[in-house]
Amino acid sequence: MTRKIQTLNSISRKGLSRLPESYAVANDMADPDAILVRSQLMHELPIPASVMAIGRAGAGTNNIPIKAMSERGVVVFNAPGANANAVKELVIAGMLMGTRNIFPALTFVAGLQGDDEALHKQVEAGKKHFVGHELRGSTLGIIGLGAIGSMLADAAIQLGMNVIGFDPEITVDAAWRLPSQVRRAVSVDDLVKRADFISLHVPLLPATKDLINTERVKLMKKGCILLNFSREGIVNEQAALDGLNEGRLQAYICDFPNKLLRTHPRFVALPHLGASTEEAEENCAIMVADQVGDYLENGNILNAVNFPNIAMPRESGFRLAIANANVPNMLGQISTALASAGLNIHNMVNKSRGDLAFTLVDVESAVPQAIIDKLTAICGVLRVRYLPV
Repeated sequence: MTRKIQTLNSISRKGLSRLPESYAVANDMADPDAILVRSQLMHELPIPASVMAIGRAGAGTNNIPIKAMSERGVVVFNAPGANANAVKELVIAGMLMGTRNIFPALTFVAGLQGDDEALHKQVEAGKKHFVGHELRGSTLGIIGLGAIGSMLADAAIQLGMNVIGFDPEITVDAAWRLPSQVRRAVSVDDLVKRADFISLHVPLLPATKDLINTERVKLMKKGCILLNFSREGIVNEQAALDGLNEGRLQAYICDFPNKLLRTHPRFVALPHLGASTEEAEENCAIMVADQVGDYLENGNILNAVNFPNIAMPRESGFRLAIANANVPNMLGQISTALASAGLNIHNMVNKSRGDLAFTLVDVESAVPQAIIDKLTAICGVLRVRYLPV
């Protein structure tokens, strides 16, 4: 079957090549089956009713209207961990920029004047102002121990640093990835008191907005270096500015320029470069294209941000993929509707996630349109897809 994929940003060709050859892919597409996106803001965009899936070629999904899509039974995928190495490397660069005073030193050199002899004299007189510290032996505190946080922890340990971490929602898989040398902080407050460097790796949610605020900046060690390569709103800008002015913060290094802090000599902002490597863009595109393609063809879900992960091997040529509310007796109603048409269920899997659930059903014969309509009419069913081979 020919599927139509709309791309709202430039998506790596290596990723798009993972889609079946029969798929039509274009930036301007009427009635697409799925949308692939990177940074395009979609909250105000009209999203056609034909869309069954949205794939974000990256980790964050703040640019996608997830609630509205969930109500329509649209699965929203992301690519967690695909850009982790790129972000990890940039955080290490940020730590070095902060502790070795690299940015003010570069500014100093850019202002030198005269011939080589004059430059040498100015360098010898001025370099004492940029004496820094080594990473070895210092303590890195990591808030958020997912793919990026765990990779950063491992790299910091290899550099001779001590690492403490805090993540109240750490998954079992993430815990297995974490180096055994990482020490556990009991809270954010506990971590900020103990760390020489603090690196943030959490999504921007109501619970994490202004996670680093005035009270927590005051808890930090004098001379602490704060790094934010996660999301802008996680750090309160005024709190960071006050911390810099009071000397509580040695430096604030982040990936998000802002007007309030922009001219401060110990504030370093990069233009959102965290995942901006060719390798990361390719990895994200490959991951999300594979996920969207498998969903469109088989109804399997991996790395969705709104629906549960679910997969079932194909053992029948006739499959139904049903997005539904997580309510009692849903499976009973689905089974009853199929039985009323004399359809024998070969296999069925149902998974839930919060208020939402997803059901895959393989039956042993073709499903009439009347039964698909009957399933769609069940209260709580959001979308029904028929996927015959």
